[in-house]
Amino acid sequence: MTVPRAKGSEYMEWAKTRSQARFNLASSGVAELEAAELPFRLEDLELTGPSFYGYPPLQERLARKAGVEPQCVVAATGTSMANHLALAAFLEPGDHALVEEPAYGPLVDTASYLGAEVRRFPRRAEDAFAVDPGRVESALTPRTRVIVVSNLHNPSSALADQEALRRIGDLARGVAARVIVDEVYLDALFERAPPSAFTLDPETFVVTSSLTKAYGLGGLRCGWIVADPASARRMWRLNDLFGAVPAHAAERLSIVALDHLPSVAARAKALLEANRATLQRFFDGRTELDVPRLQAGMVAFPRLRHGGIDALCAILREKHDTTVVPGRFFGASGHFRIAYGCLSATLAGGLQGLAAALDELR
Repeated sequence: MTVPRAKGSEYMEWAKTRSQARFNLASSGVAELEAAELPFRLEDLELTGPSFYGYPPLQERLARKAGVEPQCVVAATGTSMANHLALAAFLEPGDHALVEEPAYGPLVDTASYLGAEVRRFPRRAEDAFAVDPGRVESALTPRTRVIVVSNLHNPSSALADQEALRRIGDLARGVAARVIVDEVYLDALFERAPPSAFTLDPETFVVTSSLTKAYGLGGLRCGWIVADPASARRMWRLNDLFGAVPAHAAERLSIVALDHLPSVAARAKALLEANRATLQRFFDGRTELDVPRLQAGMVAFPRLRHGGIDALCAILREKHDTTVVPGRFFGASGHFRIAYGCLSATLAGGLQGLAAALDELR
């Protein structure tokens, strides 16, 4: 049977064309850091450099951050390209890609575009979106070549248990599959972050991340993949088809950011902790929303007990200049994703609009 391939990402088109608002609670990262907050000098920048299969100074810093050797690191244009390269390295048309549900839409779309048959395993709201290896095992087939997980989970921020990930790795080895873990939100745990899944088994696990979400550095497009050296080489060669060479000025600025990451992280942590407390107080007062207690991360995924998500989003947009992400983009139409990495004033205004919209629906 011919599997129809995705022609793009419905979610990304929506995010680029319809998510902007005065009170944007749809943007999924920490509020962007301004250039003036990075201590760089003009002489730190160059337009052109030896950026072929990795700019060596950037490779060294990314490897140090990941705790691996430089030959295990593939620099990529953000986590989106990192995920694309990781999936493309292991999938052929007709293979099975086993992806969590709900999931970040482009993970599903990319696997489909590559010609894979996408199968799903559930992360259930009633289990606080925990990863259940038993459900992974039930969906596994001899044709499964990748198992895809996000940690922290996008859209719920649930943390995957290390033992559950280890068991998934065992299952993957049984069918000669790889486990791709999108860890772009894991740094939002800061000093509480567990070891990367790559440490569980470097021959089975491949992880992706970037400076975008947890640090407010999306404009640098500094993403990376951590994989065994042979797989990393394959991804570098694949990137010749997609990205060729990166913008060198962004590489140089990424080095500055990585050299000053503790101060950048401190800003992000303070903002997220204050906003998380604000959002939890809001959830505590809204009985029409069902959502696990906020523990970490920068996004939440409440379920609307009564009423329609599309109606809620329309009221928010049209009457309150506020956006959240409809859950249908993640495969959970009764939910919506709300982000709280924004400036605190933006969160306060957005929650005021959300409260009014919920009251109107009720």
